[in-house]
Amino acid sequence: MTLTLTKGTGMGVHLADHTEAQARLGELLDAAERGQSATVRCGDRTAAVVNGERLRHFLARICPSKVQVVAEAGGWSAFIPGLPVAAHGSTFDEAIDELIDALREYAEDWQDHLLDAPGHRDNWGLVQMICLSSDAQLRKWLVGMGDRK
Repeated sequence: MTLTLTKGTGMGVHLADHTEAQARLGELLDAAERGQSATVRCGDRTAAVVNGERLRHFLARICPSKVQVVAEAGGWSAFIPGLPVAAHGSTFDEAIDELIDALREYAEDWQDHLLDAPGHRDNWGLVQMICLSSDAQLRKWLVGMGDRK
C-alpha cells in the first residue's frame, strides 16, 4: 500500500517505501524545505526528512546551553553541567572556542559509541544541533546571544 499525500492536501509528502522515495526525491526534499511533513516508510519504521536549518534553529531554541564560564587563575574555564565537556583558555573567547571543539568531539563520540549508552542516549537533540551548526552558530548558542536570523 502506498500512502502519498502531496501538495494541496496540506499533509505534506508521505511515501510508502524507499523505491518511491528514490523516484520522488525532489518532491520529498521540496516538501521538507517548505517545512511540510515529509516521511518515508520502510517496513514498520518511518524516517522524516527535514530542512536542516529549520531543525537546527528549533533544537537551539529548545535546548539551552546552560554553559558556565568561570575566571580562574589567569584564565577561563567553560563547561556544561551534565555533559562530559570542559575547556580552558587564557581568554574568555579562547575558552569558548575550546568548548566548541569539545562539543564537536562529544558529538563524534556520541555517534560512534555513546548513542545507546545510559546517560548519553537522551542527548540526541543536542548532538543533532551541534552537527547542524557552524562554529559561529554554536558560539551564539553558548554565549546566549540567541538564534537570530
